[in-house]
Amino acid sequence: MHLPPSMYAMVLEKAGQPLVYKSLPLPVPSPRQVLVKVIACGVCRTDLHIIDGELASPKLPLIPGHEIVGTVVQTGSEVTKCKVGDSVGIPWLGYTCGKCQYCLKGQENLCTQAGFTGYTIDGGYAEYTVADHRFCFPLSQQYANAQSAPLLCAGLIGYRSYAMIKEQAEKIGIYGFGAAAHILIQLATSQGKRIYAFTRAGDVAAQQFAGRLGAQWVGDSNQLAPEPLDAAIIFAPAGELVPKALQDVDKGGIVVCGGIHMSDIPSFPYKWLWQERVIRSVANLTRKDGEAFFEQIAKTTIQTETHLYPLSQANKALDDLRHGSFQGAAVLIME
Repeated sequence: MHLPPSMYAMVLEKAGQPLVYKSLPLPVPSPRQVLVKVIACGVCRTDLHIIDGELASPKLPLIPGHEIVGTVVQTGSEVTKCKVGDSVGIPWLGYTCGKCQYCLKGQENLCTQAGFTGYTIDGGYAEYTVADHRFCFPLSQQYANAQSAPLLCAGLIGYRSYAMIKEQAEKIGIYGFGAAAHILIQLATSQGKRIYAFTRAGDVAAQQFAGRLGAQWVGDSNQLAPEPLDAAIIFAPAGELVPKALQDVDKGGIVVCGGIHMSDIPSFPYKWLWQERVIRSVANLTRKDGEAFFEQIAKTTIQTETHLYPLSQANKALDDLRHGSFQGAAVLIME
């Protein structure tokens, strides 16, 4: 296969500044890496946190993006999992050491030497990228397209958050109805769960969106739930929603914080936590999460609401996400 000597990419050169569209040499895969021609890359709120400087110490200069769908065009000498022509998805977790106490306990998402796509490893805001073959997910033709890019983070993190909840939980609150929520609601309702969707005050469009996707109840995040919930998942990066969600969940309920970054949680009275309510966070994902997620969605039909932008318009896509200008997810497509 003929490969070009260079590619176009959107590059973060300094936190707090717009990405720069520029030509770069084509990356060369190491023995355990594959070279992937990017079909599309989702635009995640975590990308905003990195670009805006809210997540410290990114690799600089950096090509962001960790919701990557593409095709393998070259393999390193030690690659066994992928071959040229395979469709793959590349997620946030891009490398683990396999030797630390967390990896050995099956908690590779907490690996002390982990590498993260689009943060400490160059990502998918580019025409080509390289990735460790062990951390690529094989994609069927059904998912080898731009509409599936949000599944690689919004879908995976939503699923890991959902998996933290007891299986018998039926009434689930979702706070922040964006990319992750609009995927998760489809999986949860297919399993008979009743979803209560909380959005920013007055965000009628998001509430209507949640209603169309099957939410039993929709309302402002400052409204109390109409009945006690079994569990709550917070996707919005707003710490003040934690004590609010604690008030919404029933005795023994769990509040899951599904984001990598959240504003400070304000103090609250102990009585809101009492009666064995639980608060827990979700950090990254494991490869087992990805395998389980794709196995689950194979049993139902997940439709993503995507808004497509050419690669060179990544700054506009990020700005539109920052200002809540669309429902669902933004996705960059290669020109």
